Amino acid sequence: MGYPSHYDQTLNMVKETRAFRNTQEIARLNDAERTELISNFHPDYRPEGMAALRLGSNKGDRVPVELAKALESYSIFNPEDLNLSAPGYTTDILIVGGGGAGCSAALTAHAGGAEVLMVTKLRLGDANTLMAEGGMCSPVRPEDNPYMHFIDTIGGGHYTNVPELVKALVMDGPEIAAWLMELGVMFDYESDGSLKVNHCGGHSRKRMLSCKDLTGLEIMRVLRDELRDRQIPCLEFSPVVDLVLDQNGACRGAVLYNMETSSFIVVQAKAVIMASGGIGRLHIQGFPTTNHYGATADGLVVAYRAGAKMLHMDSIQYHPTGTVWPEQLLGQLITEVMRGHGAHLVNVSGERFINELECRDTCASACIRECSERGNGVFTPTGSEGVWLDTPLIADIKNHFVGIYQRFKKYDIDIQNEPILVYPTQHYQNGGLLITPQAETSLPGLYAAGEVAGGIQGKNRLAGNSLLDIFVYGRRAARRALEANGETAAPEYLTVEHLGKWHAQLSELGVSEERQSPVLLPDYTPKPD
Repeated sequence: MGYPSHYDQTLNMVKETRAFRNTQEIARLNDAERTELISNFHPDYRPEGMAALRLGSNKGDRVPVELAKALESYSIFNPEDLNLSAPGYTTDILIVGGGGAGCSAALTAHAGGAEVLMVTKLRLGDANTLMAEGGMCSPVRPEDNPYMHFIDTIGGGHYTNVPELVKALVMDGPEIAAWLMELGVMFDYESDGSLKVNHCGGHSRKRMLSCKDLTGLEIMRVLRDELRDRQIPCLEFSPVVDLVLDQNGACRGAVLYNMETSSFIVVQAKAVIMASGGIGRLHIQGFPTTNHYGATADGLVVAYRAGAKMLHMDSIQYHPTGTVWPEQLLGQLITEVMRGHGAHLVNVSGERFINELECRDTCASACIRECSERGNGVFTPTGSEGVWLDTPLIADIKNHFVGIYQRFKKYDIDIQNEPILVYPTQHYQNGGLLITPQAETSLPGLYAAGEVAGGIQGKNRLAGNSLLDIFVYGRRAARRALEANGETAAPEYLTVEHLGKWHAQLSELGVSEERQSPVLLPDYTPKPD
């Protein structure tokens, strides 16, 4: 396939300007310039993309229209048809999600002596963790420390982070790195035997630990093996569709949907750890996404209508470098580490337009501005638009970025010699369920870890902090659930009465009963005009 022939002119300009660009210094924006750029071009600031919630703990808050629709929906089952008196499973700790947060929570809870049951919508490991390319940030080098990591993270989040959550993140960082290596994760090393660290936007020090550009894949390889070795049970193709409470309003289990038998299953538990991931496959404002197929905000939906509070759900992260061409790879991530290794963002004329190590929301906004306002984008044959990521500037790209190199090679694009056409893609849910430093939500008995939790990243996440986040809070959630040692409610006290109240409010608002959630899988069926 390769690039269309009409790209020859712009590709030549990218090539001809490399020598000059390698001597060019692009200054970082000051705070006023950065604020103006983001407020004018970041999708979060498009008023038509937001809606005020009409019910629930965050009533009045503005959230993406697609999320508001999912939250203001009926359950996918009739609560009156559910038999709560005979749970299909009873366990100490129910863990929802099979990514890094869920797996680390399961391993920690199991090591603490709890009976654990994992449930996941797709297969164990089918999660955003598996696709993480760049790496995990942790202050492991002598020239770095948690204090500096804290300052960078707070600044990257525009000072909207919950400081106590960031403190826990950075203080646990070195311990998490050591734990993963003890389990068998093979991070990259320098020739002198020290851990290799990479630089990314918003970080003042090199602190990104990596496994080539397949970091998430390597971590999940190790975690899945460990789970199977310990024989921790996992119900696959069994997404959670609602939570079960006790007579005091504490979370004591969940309702699952068996995707193979189309039946509902009740799980009774002393505690539930929500690690269900993010929102990407709702395709906020029509953007493509880097997220895995099951990321449809299930955890937010079921926790919110059970009474849990959310934070920062008006903030979605768009990664500046999502693939635009070939269209078979539309939206797929091109790791930020490439920019950390020297790749330039350039327009149709081969001109740089932003310092590549600005934070993600700044770089994404600059890419959107370059295309929408300045008219300097590169169009695909089907009308999409993007800018160039000039990858041939990176030395040894074939070795360090082996996954991305092979991905494009299949389409006859050699990223050693040709740039990649990119545009912002929906990547991360900055907000989520409000949690404490021990991963407790506002709903007793319910804990949250990973992308479904909010407050850690503020309104913009720095690269590499999400892989750290999932392990820090996955392990903290498990430890707190073990300490709490909640009681198992008798089956006669299990209830889903909150759904009846929720449905009554929806009816008063005039919401059609045909609108149901969670949306278990995205629908890509072509719609008639």
